[in-house]
Amino acid sequence: MSLFVLAIVLLGVAAVALLALAGLPPSIRVTRLANVLGPGCVVAACGLGLAGVFSGPWELILQFSLSWGLPLGEFSLGLDPLTRLFLLPVFGLGAVCALSGGLSLRKTRPEEHNLAAHWFFYVLLVAGMAVVLAARDAVLFLIAWEVMSLAPFFLIDFDDSDRKVRDAAWIYLVAAHLGAVLLIAYFALLWQVGGSTDFAVLAAQEHSSYTSALFLLGLLGFGAKSGIAPMHVWMPEAYPAAPGHVAGLQSGAMINAGLYGILRGFDFLGQPVDAPLWWGWCILVLGLATALMGILKALAQSNLKRLLAYSSVENVGIMLVGIGAGVLGAASGHPWIATLGFAGMLFHMLNHSAFKGLLFLCAGEVQQATGTVAMNRLGGLQKRLPLVGGLFLLGAASIACLPPFNGFAGEFVLALSLLDGASLPTVELQLGLLLSLVILGLVSGLALAAYTKAYGITFLGDARSEAAQHPHAAGWRTLWPLLFPAAACVCGGLLAGRCFELVAPTAQIAAHLPPLAELSGARAVDEVGHILDIIAAVGGAVVLLTALLLFVRCRLLRRRSVECRETWGCGYQFGTPRIQYTEASYSEPLGRLFGSVMGLKITEKGGEGLFPGKASLTIAAPDRVRTSLFTPLFEAIERLCNALKIVQHGKIYLYILYILVTLVALLIWGMHA
Repeated sequence: MSLFVLAIVLLGVAAVALLALAGLPPSIRVTRLANVLGPGCVVAACGLGLAGVFSGPWELILQFSLSWGLPLGEFSLGLDPLTRLFLLPVFGLGAVCALSGGLSLRKTRPEEHNLAAHWFFYVLLVAGMAVVLAARDAVLFLIAWEVMSLAPFFLIDFDDSDRKVRDAAWIYLVAAHLGAVLLIAYFALLWQVGGSTDFAVLAAQEHSSYTSALFLLGLLGFGAKSGIAPMHVWMPEAYPAAPGHVAGLQSGAMINAGLYGILRGFDFLGQPVDAPLWWGWCILVLGLATALMGILKALAQSNLKRLLAYSSVENVGIMLVGIGAGVLGAASGHPWIATLGFAGMLFHMLNHSAFKGLLFLCAGEVQQATGTVAMNRLGGLQKRLPLVGGLFLLGAASIACLPPFNGFAGEFVLALSLLDGASLPTVELQLGLLLSLVILGLVSGLALAAYTKAYGITFLGDARSEAAQHPHAAGWRTLWPLLFPAAACVCGGLLAGRCFELVAPTAQIAAHLPPLAELSGARAVDEVGHILDIIAAVGGAVVLLTALLLFVRCRLLRRRSVECRETWGCGYQFGTPRIQYTEASYSEPLGRLFGSVMGLKITEKGGEGLFPGKASLTIAAPDRVRTSLFTPLFEAIERLCNALKIVQHGKIYLYILYILVTLVALLIWGMHA
């Protein structure tokens, strides 16, 4: 525990030093110092944090408490198996993204950006996430949650000269604080019922009539941070606006805090075995809707980062499906479904952090090299950016659930939990979980289509613009941090059985099964671990065989001349980049089936007369939840606030009158009470 506390202290010291640098006049020396100090301190702190996570037995619960003199709460931290597991992406991805960001920003000029301020808020984000996961007091949790929610606003707003970036940052801030308001109500109601802000006291309280209200407040409040539908609208706006290393950390680590809150909430509301079945159904249906909506919206995108953002929504939905299945299994007395549901969710959470962090970092490198992530202006980058293309392909194969990479292992465990739904006692449970399995399979197939599109349109074919034709290629000196998440994608698949052994004990604790059921759940873990070992062995053999064939091919071609020719050089000679598949034409067949859900908006302008002139076809996919729900709602709130400006006119004597009227009203109310 001392190493973890030391990591938090180091992040605090780094934040103070960077804040001091941010106040100095801009200069090359200050910019370079900040760009070394920020990533360096983050990497050192994350190393200490990881050492603290793995210190002692995994099941050991460590505590650290310090009175801070405030009327409520205390500085209380704790490390239990659930916290340890969720801290792995925070410290692992936090260090990788810091290294990648430091290398990509090393040529930044002082007049362009204040890197000291940027790294100050990055340090705050990492520290906020770590304290949120380790907090054992509601007041400390809410303070850390606010720090974690506020810091990304300034990180997203890095390129604040762009109006779209500023708008995206404000959308994120509003969405984050809507969720925070719900969480304040959630913990205030818990405090009223339990009479304390200490998590241990709140967990020991008896259940009250407010339990269902608390469940809904927690699901919506924590879900807003994770991006569950329909509260996902900030993600496709914020991630494309943010630098690649910031988007990677947010998608791979920050959104996990919401899922952690949902799981931790069962400590306060009663264990999953005591939960009403409708809680499990609510989480399961919400997860399926989020996953399906997210991947269909991803298919419709022409912006690479927006596609990745909607894919994050999809993966949050998949993880919610695991929680829902776990709750249903525990509440219905089925340890196999309960254990594997929670285990699949936690396993997929770790896997998602690896491949989504890698994909966002690759997208950031594409943006650095070409100045754009619009897929209709890219193409042919595999030849010009082979390292970035190869790493993106690895991440795409992982997220598309292709064996032997890590994305397959997590969803395979989830599928096994849903597959056993046929053994549940009631027909509605059987049909519900089996239908969920069908939808999960559909989502996985659509994910394969989405990432085939993302890689094919971006990296294959011919360049569609001058920027893609002549990109600023990045070398190993810039890209080496990306090898860490890439290695996690490979090792997470080839060593899936060993990784599952790390996750399974935490899943069993989260399920809170009775002793006899826990033994049955342990047998399920052993069986699934054995299956994963077999799959990993087959996958490893395929990888070795592929490597051997490539080696033999290189040896055979070493003394022979290999020439490059046009693909259609035997016949058609006038191919241009304009006749290639575009991102819209690639997904057009799926658009015919799911166009209404994808939200496709087609605008066609044809020429007139016998010899028509210029014609155009535009396909867009605006987010209907934002345009039809949130935009009218906030416009109405803005009109209401503008109407209330009549009471704020700068006249002090009227403000004093307002205070006197309020005091008189309170006195009258008090006398009658």
